[in-house]
Amino acid sequence: MTSPALLIREVRYVEPGRRIATGDVLVRNGRIVATGTVLPEDCQDAQRVEGRGRLLTPGLIDVHTHGIGRSLYEGGADGLRSAVAELGRFGVTTVLPTVIPFDRPETFALLHELTAALSSVTCVHVPGLHLEGPFMAVGGAACPTLPGNVELLDRLLAACPDRVAAMSVSPDTPGVVPVIRRLREKGIPVFLTHTRATAEQTEAALNAGACHATHFYDVFYAPAETDPGVRPVGAVEAILADPRASVDFIADGVHVHPTAIRAAVAAKGWAGVILITDSNIGAGLPAGVYPTPWGFAIRVSPETAARHETKHSLAGSALTMDRGIANLLRWLNLPPEQVWAMGTLNPARLLGLDRKGRLEPGADADLVLWDDTLTAQMTWVNGTLVYEKEARLV
Repeated sequence: MTSPALLIREVRYVEPGRRIATGDVLVRNGRIVATGTVLPEDCQDAQRVEGRGRLLTPGLIDVHTHGIGRSLYEGGADGLRSAVAELGRFGVTTVLPTVIPFDRPETFALLHELTAALSSVTCVHVPGLHLEGPFMAVGGAACPTLPGNVELLDRLLAACPDRVAAMSVSPDTPGVVPVIRRLREKGIPVFLTHTRATAEQTEAALNAGACHATHFYDVFYAPAETDPGVRPVGAVEAILADPRASVDFIADGVHVHPTAIRAAVAAKGWAGVILITDSNIGAGLPAGVYPTPWGFAIRVSPETAARHETKHSLAGSALTMDRGIANLLRWLNLPPEQVWAMGTLNPARLLGLDRKGRLEPGADADLVLWDDTLTAQMTWVNGTLVYEKEARLV
């Protein structure tokens, strides 16, 4: 997907992890070709957007999300298309639709359907699917708890050939190490989650090739205390201590206390921490009660996230990536360009997307122009405008 040349004038543009600079950004053929001072003769044919000093960043990248608004990615091709159509207004330009797989015919049919639908998606970049399970030790959020099984893994991967971008497993699942090794042979990043693992089990998974922990702290239980007064050390400590592993958080202030995120930054540095939403039905909607396909309604509010209407238990996240970044900017005592990297550069590196998450010549022109409230005004994917709220080309 490409577009005519585009000049975005007079913005504060974010180079994630490096700096925030002032100037112009020139785009041609879907790529950024110049930043800073752009000569008039280089942009005579370009459409223009007047930035008026607003913030311009790379598009946000969500590596763990189940749905948004009233749509679920597991709702098949129609659910996928309706969900991705919402993402531009939240500044998201790359996404991994996340699916919970089971060992049953419906799962294989769904994976095949979603894979076939990906080629028709143009409003956002979809490197592939994120399979959350089925090789989990702790269920939570309806995940199956199956032992590691390379034959089942191969059947799942065959149902969506070359379109699995990440897979989440538990380090304490019996037989998980061969599964991790097979995934790494195929170049698929392995995330750890849903666990009561010991430090030793976690280290074995990391040694086998796991590289990341998803919705960190959530469904990460400490091993049972066996010696009174001696605090058990488990997956959380092993992951924080290992420089090979990055971590991500649902930064809504409900799933994880901000102090936990600060602790991870202290252990990992800004480059080792990633923002996700783990969003579900209700994300991005006004506070209220909404039906779900699971036989119950959820009540959504910023203060309590998304909860079962009658049981009041968490029923997924209602976070969007723009609000997650806004929260991190408030909570973390870091330069803002490092915080922005948590939603752009860092997830791009995790997925091996060399031209994503950057704002520099040669990078894909996945860009978001924000207003002062961190609300997306314009969103581009490969230089094509996919969402516009107020700004106008002039």
